[in-house]
Amino acid sequence: MSLPPTDLTPFLKRRQRVLAWMQAQGGGVAVLPTAPEVMRNRDADYPYRHDSDFFYLTGFIEPEAWLVLVADDAQQRSVLFCREKNLDQEIWTGYRIGPDAAQEAFLVDEAFAVSALDEHLPPLLLNQENLFAPLADGSALDARIAGWLNAARAQGRSGATAPKRIWDLRAQLAAMRLIKDEAEIQSMRTAARISAQAHRRAMQATRPGLHEYEIEAELLHEFRRHGAQNVAYNSIVATGANACVLHYRAGDTVLQDGELLLIDAGCEFDSYAGDITRSFPVNGRFSGPQRALYELCLHAQQAAIGMTCPGQRFNDAHDAAVNILAQGMLDIGLLRGSLDEVLDTRSYSRFYMHKTGHWLGLDVHDVGDYREADPANPAQRTWRTLEPGMVLTIEPGIYVRPADDVPEAFWDIGIRIEDDALVTADGCELLTRDVPVDPDEIETLMRG
Repeated sequence: MSLPPTDLTPFLKRRQRVLAWMQAQGGGVAVLPTAPEVMRNRDADYPYRHDSDFFYLTGFIEPEAWLVLVADDAQQRSVLFCREKNLDQEIWTGYRIGPDAAQEAFLVDEAFAVSALDEHLPPLLLNQENLFAPLADGSALDARIAGWLNAARAQGRSGATAPKRIWDLRAQLAAMRLIKDEAEIQSMRTAARISAQAHRRAMQATRPGLHEYEIEAELLHEFRRHGAQNVAYNSIVATGANACVLHYRAGDTVLQDGELLLIDAGCEFDSYAGDITRSFPVNGRFSGPQRALYELCLHAQQAAIGMTCPGQRFNDAHDAAVNILAQGMLDIGLLRGSLDEVLDTRSYSRFYMHKTGHWLGLDVHDVGDYREADPANPAQRTWRTLEPGMVLTIEPGIYVRPADDVPEAFWDIGIRIEDDALVTADGCELLTRDVPVDPDEIETLMRG
């Protein structure tokens, strides 16, 4: 069902911001579709998930919908195109709100049936300077845009003009979405809390002899039990050597006594993602080598957390984590040489090959540029400066595969520790610490 969110004000304010930006570029028309439905096979379709940008501006979650924004000297208005009411079809696929109810329910100025989109768009484009749309978003959308522009150009003999410039709407929305408003932060707190509860449940359920998919089922049960609508991404539940595969899916491997289990999982609540990784012993007690690598990874995360604050660059947290991990790999005997040599040659990447974080929001790997123009030299791009309202993950890891030059005690140990961080005025707030990271606390929770 496409019932509107309880508070539509944030969506209205976001549209107003986009309209003001459009007006500053000379005005025009913006066109944004939601995501299409995709068939899995024959009469079965994949679970539908709306487009994140479309939801960000509307709160509308039905398929076959379009948002049109008009900003010109005469007025600024929002127009929603959605599916018509169809009682026969609703018997099969569920409630549709329809254009008449949608106009008031979603605080748009006008609403029409989506079947009338091609009729309405060309007249709206007449005498507008700019068209704002998702560029290179797919051949189907590109063809629709070309058709509307050609229909507007056909009015040239009457003195009307078509837009002369096309702007990438996604780029502006990505910049907006990078800084979360209060409504978004509240949804992300809830997603983080539910995700943490699921991780605690999984820790307490884990024991030798279970399968990875059984632990995944514990996560899914906890997500839905607390109102999450979906997973934010496919859950990673990886035991033993599987934990050294970064994007492993929960399979049928049996959890063995003496192994570690790595879980990377998060729920989606009101379209916002949680993203947590924890690594812990299947039997509830870290071995000596496991604890040594775990504490190294935790030390690296703590260093990265300390660099996650306003004024720091996005990559500063990664650099801090790498320095700790590289020195630890030398101390433990995974690497040889000096710290400078390890950092210069990036030999640490044999055991740590990914970044320490990413943006988080409506998408688990959320939109937003990681680099920005250097104020001192605009021709150069530097890592983006962190600002309050940004949300990102902090997730160092270490993954040790068997090799002749690697101490056997560390073989097949894969560890990642990941938390979601909200940048605040004076540092960052970790949203996901309802599930422990301290190894002693993990052991205590598992014994309980």
